[in-house]
Amino acid sequence: MLVFVTGAAGQLGHDVVNELAKRGIRAVGSDIKSGLSDARDESATGEVSFVPLDITDQNAVFETIIRIRPDAIIHCAAWTDVDGAEDSANRITVHKINAEATGNLAEAAKAADAKMVYISTDYVFGGEGERPWRPDDSDYAPLNYYGQTKLEGELAVAELLDKYFIVRTAWVFGRNGKNFVRAMVNAGRKNRTVRVVNDQIGTPTYTYDLARLLADMIETDRYGYYHATNEGGYISWYDFAKEIYRQANVSTELIPVTTEKYGHNKAVRPFNSRLDKSKLAEAGFTPLPDWRDAVGRYLREAEL
Repeated sequence: MLVFVTGAAGQLGHDVVNELAKRGIRAVGSDIKSGLSDARDESATGEVSFVPLDITDQNAVFETIIRIRPDAIIHCAAWTDVDGAEDSANRITVHKINAEATGNLAEAAKAADAKMVYISTDYVFGGEGERPWRPDDSDYAPLNYYGQTKLEGELAVAELLDKYFIVRTAWVFGRNGKNFVRAMVNAGRKNRTVRVVNDQIGTPTYTYDLARLLADMIETDRYGYYHATNEGGYISWYDFAKEIYRQANVSTELIPVTTEKYGHNKAVRPFNSRLDKSKLAEAGFTPLPDWRDAVGRYLREAEL
């Protein structure tokens, strides 16, 4: 099998490429940057190569995919700066990356008869209530521009392809980039107190664990919409931070605050980021480990 991975220099793409290589699967990583990041797993046996690619360039995407002829495309690349997406100066770029480029890749996947995995987000939903969002829910109501463009990407994939996996996730953290865990540890070591929101509810996702699931998926034809975060129940960002500090031996005082009182974000965030992941087991996929276990592994691996 040959797999094409976008966003290979990012948190998730980095781990996906490594996971494929560990399984002996040939991987071609791509990013607008000049090359793959380091820290490749020593046990990896699969062949890994890199091609620079601007996914907003429709002709370049089509030419690259047709030339490489992958069996599957795992589309990890995205504009993920949620607050930055609200700036009018960025909106054209955000739309090109999250919506138009996803359509470019879906069209190329169709021409190459390749499976496609698209990584999406709970932000496609409105975030009201307390019921976990199900994979087949269609009452979309994104609260911010990031969520709107990710939804447009979803719709493009579902409209153009039959062989697709749309995987929504939330609260992502991984070794190869900025994330909440690293930010909390750094803040705790510099400050006497740290304020954290306690009325947004969801579940964290470790990219290392998500990458394993995505690699499992592309070896099947169990297509459709899925939700994937780590197991361990639904928590607030404050609960998340408490566990991070416990495991990292950070004694800084955490102060729980409401979203309204926190008041630092340009983009509106959903209060309900609960994702129903039961479809994974129903389809025969192994759920991700408990998020507390994931935090411990991340802290050790990132040497925080």
